[in-house]
Amino acid sequence: MHWRFVLQLIFTLAVCAFMIVPVLMSVLAGLTENYLVGLSSGLTTRWIAEVWGLYADSIWLSIYLALACLGCTLLLGVPAAYGLLKCRKRWAAIIEELLLMPVAIPGLATALALLLAYGQFHGFRGSWLFILVGHVLFTLPFMIRPVLAVMQAIDVVRLEEAASSLGAGAIQRFFTVILPNCTSGILAGALMVITLSVGEFNITWMLHTPLTKTLPVGLADSYASMRLEIGSAYTLIFLLMILPLLTLIQWFGQWAARRASRSVQ
Repeated sequence: MHWRFVLQLIFTLAVCAFMIVPVLMSVLAGLTENYLVGLSSGLTTRWIAEVWGLYADSIWLSIYLALACLGCTLLLGVPAAYGLLKCRKRWAAIIEELLLMPVAIPGLATALALLLAYGQFHGFRGSWLFILVGHVLFTLPFMIRPVLAVMQAIDVVRLEEAASSLGAGAIQRFFTVILPNCTSGILAGALMVITLSVGEFNITWMLHTPLTKTLPVGLADSYASMRLEIGSAYTLIFLLMILPLLTLIQWFGQWAARRASRSVQ
């Protein structure tokens, strides 16, 4: 049994190294004076400052897009999951599959469809809201799926019926019974939506304009110009941006879960 544990540990560490080492090397390249020479060339923050000077607007736009996308998917996804749960008719499964269609379709095809449908509206076409529509279409299934799974697992319908028998109205049941019990699903969906929106490239590349360039598009531009130090510093800023957002969402989910447990007690 001991050798089996050792083999499992070695395999796990090897997989972790396979995933983490490239990221660490990219981060290190963004902090060294000369990537080809390595650490012996010295450490510097010059590349980070250059990236911030060149792409600060793109970085802020990516944050705004991710937060706006999260808000839209919460407003649309949670009620949609609740509606699919309540609807026991045969065509509910068809609606669920249609909602998952943007995941199966390539991002470039989704972006092309949006361009054909709304590209003639020049004001909308040049706005960041146009990219937001594409992000919401792509990420909405990742909010609906986990929320619906949690609702089915905890039998929300029965909890709602119990609250209704105690005199709670529809709105009161939704905000005091359904949402608190679906916190884990909402949190899982929120983490997926934030990470996918910030890192989404295919749809954004097709829909962006020079004034609505997001972080992944800028990162691709920097690597295409063979500025490896700039691209690596861009990756470092990406990590410094996304990790606090994910930590904040997890903290909020834990706080909401503790509050819900106290209210039940």
